[in-house]
Order: sequence, then C-alpha cells, then structure tokens
Amino acid sequence: MTGSVGSSSALGKAPASLVSLRRALHRRPELSGAEAETAAHIAAHLAGLDPDRLLTGLGGHGVAAIFAASGAAAREGPTLLFRCELDGLPITEISDFDWRSERIGKGHLCGHDGHMAILCGLAAHFAAQRPARGRVILLFQPAEETGAGAADVLADPRFSEIKPDFAFALHNLPGLPLHAVGIRPGPFTFASEGLAIRLTGRTAHAAQPEQGCSPGQTLATLMQVLPELPRTLGHPEGQSLITLSHARLGEAAFGIAPGDAEIWLTIRAINDALQSQLLTAAEARARQAASAAGLGLHITRHENFAAGHNDPAASAIIEAAVDNLALQRATIDAPFRWSEDFGRFGAAAPSALFVLGAGEDHPGLHNPDYDFPDALLVSGVAMFSDIARQLCG
Repeated sequence: MTGSVGSSSALGKAPASLVSLRRALHRRPELSGAEAETAAHIAAHLAGLDPDRLLTGLGGHGVAAIFAASGAAAREGPTLLFRCELDGLPITEISDFDWRSERIGKGHLCGHDGHMAILCGLAAHFAAQRPARGRVILLFQPAEETGAGAADVLADPRFSEIKPDFAFALHNLPGLPLHAVGIRPGPFTFASEGLAIRLTGRTAHAAQPEQGCSPGQTLATLMQVLPELPRTLGHPEGQSLITLSHARLGEAAFGIAPGDAEIWLTIRAINDALQSQLLTAAEARARQAASAAGLGLHITRHENFAAGHNDPAASAIIEAAVDNLALQRATIDAPFRWSEDFGRFGAAAPSALFVLGAGEDHPGLHNPDYDFPDALLVSGVAMFSDIARQLCG
C-alpha cells in the first residue's frame, strides 16, 4: 500500500440521515430486475432534493437524477455520470444487527445499499450547490448482479438525453484498509459469462445399461477438458479461466442408467476478445463430444458481463481525487477476476471504476455476514464530489 491515510476521524462522521437511509435500504433488499420498491424509495428521496430532472423506469427500474449548472454554463461544461446499483443478492443474511434483512433468502451482501446511499449523499451535495458548469447525472442502475442492467440502461432511448462525457463508479472491497482507494488504468475487471450445457441420451434399466445411451462418460470428459481450455488455447497465465460451477447426471435412483446430464461453467477473461474465443471453443468442444457419443445437445448462455477497462484520463482524475483528499492509495497490480456490469459503460464514454477499502478483516463480498461499513459513506461521497469538482467546478 502506498500514500497517506485518510482516517475516519479526519474525514468526519457520516450524517445520521444517510446512515438511516442506507440501513433502511439494507432491510428490504430486492433481486435483480425486481427492484421496484427500492427504485421508488430512491426516487422519492431524490425528489426531495429538487434535481433539475428525475428519470424513472430507465432500462427497467433504473433511476437517474440530473443536477445542472445554471443557464448557458450547463451546456458549456461536461456531462458526468456517477453510477451505483439497486439490486441485492439471493443469499440469506446471518447477521444479528437491527437493520438486518427482513426478507429471507435476500440480502444486500455486496454493499449496493451503501453505494446507493453514497450517490444520495452526492445528490444532497449538488442540491446545496449546483455544479459551476456542465451536468452531473446520478444513475441508480438495476440488475447489476446478473449483468443485464447496464445493457438495458444503455439501450433505453432516454439514455441519449444523459449520455456522459465521463462515467465513474466505485465498489467497496473488503481486504483493503478502510477508506483506501484502489485504481489502475487499463484492464480492471474480467469479462464473465455462464455456459449451461445439457446432454440428452436415453435412460435404461441399471441392469441393462447397454440398452440406453448414457451421457456419463461425455460429462466426465467435459468436466476435465473444459476447465483446461485456457491452457490448451495458449492464453497467457492469469488472463482467463473456466470454473466448473455445477454438474448433474441423471436422477438420484439406483435402478436407472442415466439418460441426461448437465454441466455449468463460468467463463472469465481479461478482455472481450479472449472471452469470445473461450466461449466459442467451449461450445465447439461440447458439440464434438456430444456428436461422438450420439447425444443430443442444448447450450445456453447466461449473465454476460463485459470486461471492465479503465480509461487512462478518467483514472488520472480518480488518482488526483485520492491525493486531494489525502486518502491511502492501495496498489492494484493486476485486474480483478470478478466482474462488474459497469464495464459496459466504457462503450458509451471514457469511464473508470475504483475500489474503496472496507477494512482488512471485514467479511467478504457475498458472505452471509457481510455488511457495508457506514464510515465509507463519507469517503465515497468525498471521492465523487472531488471528481466532479475537478471537471465541473
């Protein structure tokens, strides 16, 4: 780690109203694509801050608040987009604090409640003082966890009204010191997509398996061969991987020789070109194996995330904000292998995502006992405010 330490005391304490909002959102998480109540809660909160314009139903349940400079100054400056996420996860929370999830099987266990509260804090900042020039767009994006939301927002005809000159986002990250900021230009998060492969043969009596057509051997072969594809294709070490996430063979019965099987894989790569090559190769291997065994084959793709690439100019603006706020800088030596739907915004504008440390011993993202640290509300708002100040005054 490098840089100075921006302590919680130096940054100040998060406003009680912002903490209360974050915890209210935490209590009632909604899953990707079903964030209607969350979106309504956010829209009502933003309406009370009198934005110049408030868009709802953007790309599904998306909400966007626009704060603009006065008169001609709004047209003379850049349009900045700051994005957060609306959705929770299908995980049961096991924490015992007062604001734990009230919905069994659903939890804000990635910190999207905190990210939303940060943007609401930024909205309060611009409600008190509009940017000196240009416009600031605060986007609350749906369906980040499934990789569908960013594409839907970008495809919404109204996005052309808020198309940015720069786009920024943050994600809290346990394992880094509290308030430390991690940023690097270039590749930052991997592309990701799920591949579900279904093999169909014919069942038989377990005493006469020769009368059927079992996919068992083909399943075993694919389970061994497909995760090795990055090495087989000669991909550079650490730039792609295939993870076996689920497999099933036949039914749980001793008297039946199986007639169908399924294998799920998560395919990840440092850029979209390597990702496309992996997906194509995996499907080709599955077709070859199924054909050789006389099996039917059905392949579907799921949860597509584009690779995240941080624009150098946008990254430099984030680095300047870290220095301006005297925050600790975390060294990020390589891209993260996890994926973030924000990567898709790179096609719309120069963009950059940074990580904000949630504490070295904090429970990990997607853990059932994770909770967003309220202290980060202050450093998150401060980072976004400084980025906006640099570009819009």
